[in-house]
Parts: sequence; structure tokens; C-alpha cells
Amino acid sequence: MIEHKTPQDIERMRVTGQFVGEVLAELAALAAVGVDLLDLEQEARRRIKERGAQSCYWDYEPSFGKGPFRNVVCLSVNDAVLHGLPHRYKLRDGDLLTMDMAVTIDGWAADSARSVVVGTAAEEDLRLIEATEVALEAGIEAARPGNRLGDISAAIGSVAAEYGYPVNLEFGGHGIGRTMHEDLHIPNDGRPGRGWKLRPGLTVAIEPWFAAGTDKIVYDPDGWTIRSADGSRTAHSEHTVAVTETGPLVLTRPPQSDGAPQDRRR
Repeated sequence: MIEHKTPQDIERMRVTGQFVGEVLAELAALAAVGVDLLDLEQEARRRIKERGAQSCYWDYEPSFGKGPFRNVVCLSVNDAVLHGLPHRYKLRDGDLLTMDMAVTIDGWAADSARSVVVGTAAEEDLRLIEATEVALEAGIEAARPGNRLGDISAAIGSVAAEYGYPVNLEFGGHGIGRTMHEDLHIPNDGRPGRGWKLRPGLTVAIEPWFAAGTDKIVYDPDGWTIRSADGSRTAHSEHTVAVTETGPLVLTRPPQSDGAPQDRRR
């Protein structure tokens, strides 16, 4: 069932979204050479407990996972891109780290992800991250009343094609509201003008993720961590977005954010 939220509901989700955006920004600032992934996990736990929020990942046990997850943030390194299970690992110079977090506050959820390079950044890694960020902004721009779900997917897929990255369609965006995953799956590529018609009150998580060399994925023995099948680097960007009468409203953009990334596709 697809639930359209009231303006009051969206404001409640925005409170949650601001918290998620703040914590991810803090974790990104803490991610440095020599920092252990479990230290980032513990910091996220501390912030969630301090705020009185509830993690959407703790005890998360979907059909594709080897659950329950029993962590509060997904931490994926280099060729890992989704559902990275936090483990004892000290970040190294040049690592590409993806952080993905979802919580509820007062019964309303928000979900966001971002990728960063630790220490010395390779140009190809920055370009990959940039592609996901530009694709995310393109998908957000398409989340307008009267458009259709396929317009969001097509906008993301178009950016991937311009950057030259393949697109996996198994995992993508989704509806969100009272729970982390609600109805509507948003593939990261598609045909414009197709699918569910967007109306004010629809809230979705839009999340382009790309691997540099393949659209195929493999799972780690932990049953959670998803990697590119060819070992190529990966990146992932995500925001929770509300469709409103006046256009898309990003609920998880952190305070003092300078908005859309520079578009340097080539």
C-alpha cells in the first residue's frame, strides 16, 4: 500500500532526516586513515541513543540478508557498496568508504547514504562518487507532481550512461515513511513516462549506486555485504525526498549543505 503523507507528516520526517544527515556528516568527518569501522559504528550508536532515535537496521532481517543485521550503520569499503557489515578494519589511505544509515524518530523514518575517500583520493574514485551525486540530484529534480516513477529512474540512468557506468537493477530506491521500506521500488534506470504517477505527499528514498566496471554483484560470506562482481570500486548516494505541490523537498540534506555537486561528467 502506498501512503501519501500530510504536510505535517513530512515535517516530522524532516526532523528525522536532518538527524540522519547530521550523523552521516559527522561520520564522514571522522573517517580518517587508521580509524576502525567499528569505531564509526559505535559513534553512530552513541548519537542514536543520545537522540532517542531507533535504528531501522538493528534486527533488520529481509529475505536477501543473513540476519538479523544487529548494527546501526552500513559501512562498505572499496568494492563493497551495499549493506556493508561493520567489522574490525582500520581504514587505509585511498579507501573509498560508503556509509548508509536509517532511523526513526517519533515513528517516522529517514534514510540516507554518502561515499567519501579516506586520505589521498584517486581521480577515478572522485569521479565515481560524483556520478552518484549528480545522478541523485537528477533523480530528485524528476520527483515532481505529474511526473512518473520512470522519470526518476530514467534521470538516474541517463547520468550513469553519460559517465559510462553500468547500472544494476536489483537494488534501488524505495518508498519510506512509517517504516524504512514502503511500497514502490525505484530502479536506477528506466523509461520516462512509465510507472506510478507522482502526487504530493509521496515520500521516497532515491539512491543511485554504481560500480565502475560491472552491473553484477556478489555477496560476502557474512551474508550481507554486497560487492561488485569484478572487484571494481563502487559508490552510493541517497536522500529521502518528499514530493510536494511546489516540487521535491530533500529531507536528509545536512545543515549548511551547499546543495548539488559540481557536474563534471565527461
